[in-house]
Amino acid sequence: MTQIAPLLTGFALSFGLIVAIGAQNAFVLRQGLRREHVGVLVTFCALTDLLLIAAGVAGLGAVLGQAPRLVTGLSLGGAVFLGWYGISALRRALHAEQLVAENGGETLSRLGALARVAGFTLLNPHVYLDTVLLVGSVGAAQPSGAHLPFVLGAGLASAIWFVTLGYGARLLAPLFSRPLAWRVLDLLVGATMLLLAAGLLRRVLVAVM
Repeated sequence: MTQIAPLLTGFALSFGLIVAIGAQNAFVLRQGLRREHVGVLVTFCALTDLLLIAAGVAGLGAVLGQAPRLVTGLSLGGAVFLGWYGISALRRALHAEQLVAENGGETLSRLGALARVAGFTLLNPHVYLDTVLLVGSVGAAQPSGAHLPFVLGAGLASAIWFVTLGYGARLLAPLFSRPLAWRVLDLLVGATMLLLAAGLLRRVLVAVM
């Protein structure tokens, strides 16, 4: 039972960060609509997220294990960031956009498709800020023995999202083209992020008292 909480925390945090309008998601959706190299792209995106999350948790975990005050500082910084992200999501809900992927255009080879999704993924600085630093710091601040469930939960959220986006593209495209769908999604993401921020703040208060 003690492993469920960090797993759910990792899942919620990862899912809230990954579900957004962006080049990577639009490209996976496009390839899903065309049914081109979907399995390869979904696997690449999910594994890349898992490796970055694990690296962040392991690397920061080794450092934080020797610096309990740093844990408190990162938890506070994470709470502030999550609070900002949650408020931003709620603000986006007021001016919802739409995710549109064209079902036309050039046919890509498997290598070409991989090169593009790698560029969208690894050349995006937010990947390192969100996945490695933010998710890594929250994961590393989990209690002893909870790091692995956290990483698995975060990786599971990423895998579910990309599998759904790639293989469910023909069903999801009409939905994601509607601003109302993103408005509801942003409301859920905003609420989730604010709840996670509150949890981190509570942990900070317990640590300093």
